[in-house]
Amino acid sequence: MAKAENTTPAPERLHALDAVRGYALLLGVVFHATLSFIPVPSRIWIVQDDHPSTVLAVVFFVIHVFRMTTFFLIAGFFAHMSFHRRGPTGFIRDRLKRIALPLVVGWPLIMASLVAIGSWAYFGGYSGPPPPWPAFPGFPLTHLWFLYVLLKLYAAMLILRTAIAWIDRGGKFRAGVDRIVALVMHSPLAPAVLALPVGAAFAADPTWLMWFGIRTPDSSLLTNLQAWAGFGTAFAFGFVLHRQIDLIRILERRWALNLTLAIALIMACLFLAGLTPQLKPITDDPMAGAACYALAIWTASFAVIGLALRFLSGFSPARRYIADASYWIYLIHLPIVMALQVAVSRIDWFWPVKFAAILAVAFALLFASYQWMARDNFIGAVLNGRRAPRRAATAAAVASSAAT
Repeated sequence: MAKAENTTPAPERLHALDAVRGYALLLGVVFHATLSFIPVPSRIWIVQDDHPSTVLAVVFFVIHVFRMTTFFLIAGFFAHMSFHRRGPTGFIRDRLKRIALPLVVGWPLIMASLVAIGSWAYFGGYSGPPPPWPAFPGFPLTHLWFLYVLLKLYAAMLILRTAIAWIDRGGKFRAGVDRIVALVMHSPLAPAVLALPVGAAFAADPTWLMWFGIRTPDSSLLTNLQAWAGFGTAFAFGFVLHRQIDLIRILERRWALNLTLAIALIMACLFLAGLTPQLKPITDDPMAGAACYALAIWTASFAVIGLALRFLSGFSPARRYIADASYWIYLIHLPIVMALQVAVSRIDWFWPVKFAAILAVAFALLFASYQWMARDNFIGAVLNGRRAPRRAATAAAVASSAAT
């Protein structure tokens, strides 16, 4: 028989993973805020600021290495937990409510806001004309592409799991998968093994731009090979990892090793790619670049999760609030950040002042909007599940914190 699945993980580990997922989404706000400051020969964003910054270009690069792979790894981990808690029907209903509904409702509102901001930037003389609407299957998914890809991964997971459960009635195949996952996790070469698919996808693409990592699937309804290899591998591994949840303790023990390797690999990537973005493939040893970047993805992802498990395992009302707010904040942040970037782009301020102002105003508006527009109403229920009334929730959080 197959090894029994552990579907009741220790609460402290979930606090750490909730924190990672929340901070990964909030890092997306910082990531997008850097884009107007990146020194490039041609415009890649709604506006190019008059005060470009190599420092912010490096910040962009570092965040982009690990953020979404980490997010999809944790998404797969929680998908397995949710599936076995809710069952197939309950899981599908929950994912349609919390993932599909925000995509279907949110995309037209976000797109309308971006068109309005783009028009303001163009007619106000801040930027050139907006790009034309892409031909099918091209489609401007914007930053909500992650919801679209998640839905595809959920569908693939449900189909594959149903087929395996029907074929593998004795559980031998699943037991074999568990042994392989355990072997990989116990090996110090785990990041290298998991880096193979996305590294191969990089190497197979002669147009791959090392500075921009995994090709973001934000402009087409057909998800590209790099995204499938990178994010699909992360989601699938997170899904099977939850079957043996105690294996994540290995990441906690190896956080320092993975962090050291990640820093070294990211520095090597910057050495190969240069400190400013190149809008063309690297010519000096592209295979080494593909391997280096793929390894950086997984060592950094493991380091971030290990750090959280080591230092953020206890319950924190503040971290729980941030984790709850992060989904709403990420969904709505892009028009606010873009508008602020356009507004300051021609002001003669040093770039750190501009960047700090964008983040300060954006986060103030975003957290305020969550508190007063989403936290305790039907929007919060859709995004984060049913919630207790505000006073009861606060009292429960304080009591839980005092008990730890």
